[in-house]
Amino acid sequence: MHKNNHQLVNYSDVLDAEFGKPGTPQRIEAEEKAYAFYTGQIIEDARKKAKITQAELARRIGSNRSYISRVESGQTEPKVSTFYRIMNALGCNIEFSMRL
Repeated sequence: MHKNNHQLVNYSDVLDAEFGKPGTPQRIEAEEKAYAFYTGQIIEDARKKAKITQAELARRIGSNRSYISRVESGQTEPKVSTFYRIMNALGCNIEFSMRL
């Protein structure tokens, strides 16, 4: 009979080991990269749902396709004002709510 060794994993410990403790320069850098990637995925998903090419989106915001590609891949994070222009060009609404 095969015995399974299921162990619970504390992902906070995994993140700490991989990227450093919260607040350290290494962890801050990893979090910034993760936010850039996540932002890019939001934009790419919205663009695809709107059935718009990268080139068309770039034209709508006065940019170029390579910039949109870099944003969607997480290589570049747009300024907040550019993010708003992108989302507006895609017909998206942005809503904020407070976490309590």
